[in-house]
Amino acid sequence: MQATINFKAKDYTIDLSKPLDISIGLRGDEKNPVAWYLDTPKIKPVKDGDFIGKVSEGASVNFNNIQFNPHAHGTHTECVGHISREFYSINQTLKTFFFFSKLISVEPEIIGEDKVISEAILKEKIQPNETEALIIRTLPNFREKQTKKYSHTNWPYLSEEAAIFLRNSGVKHLLIDLPSVDKEKDGGKLLAHKAFWNYPKNTRFDATITELVYVPNSIEDGNYLLNLQIASFENDASPSKPVLYKFL
Repeated sequence: MQATINFKAKDYTIDLSKPLDISIGLRGDEKNPVAWYLDTPKIKPVKDGDFIGKVSEGASVNFNNIQFNPHAHGTHTECVGHISREFYSINQTLKTFFFFSKLISVEPEIIGEDKVISEAILKEKIQPNETEALIIRTLPNFREKQTKKYSHTNWPYLSEEAAIFLRNSGVKHLLIDLPSVDKEKDGGKLLAHKAFWNYPKNTRFDATITELVYVPNSIEDGNYLLNLQIASFENDASPSKPVLYKFL
């Protein structure tokens, strides 16, 4: 099942039958990734008197409650409402779902006790106005990212200058395989978030950040068509399912 996409007066062909899913699924057990000092998600059958919403327990259907936090428990996409005093919903912000994208792999530089994705690193990987969506895969890239407990690990992060570079380069949708583009413990500064959205002076309301993706090593760096899908949550963030399609 092939489709032809026209982008900047050039045609690209993709095979819709060969999606490359870079999301992390949500589980109700210890194998789920966790950040921000929370416990694992909970997926449990509804209990009401003698009723247990589980077919193996005698119910006619499986009927589960799910308790989770989109920012802490898996792949999620957020809008500027994540950091603003005013309420903005990702469901009202993200209105189109296909984007020309570029996947890059970067090894953060060590600065003191931190691992930082700097402007210099990104300048070696992308050119201004090259892509509207950027997926950053950090190195080393292990499958354990899909189950990692990130709290108190001081994960790598994007410098403020790097976020400004991406904003000025026309990147509207940023995806990364970390719990946040910012330093885990930064005293609430959120420098990369604010710089990328240009908040609050000239806010880019149509820009999004997607965190906690996982890009297998089998997917090569390069250009892809990105399908960025969210659940219809009226919230600053939603669980999401970014899917890549390779250009043939």
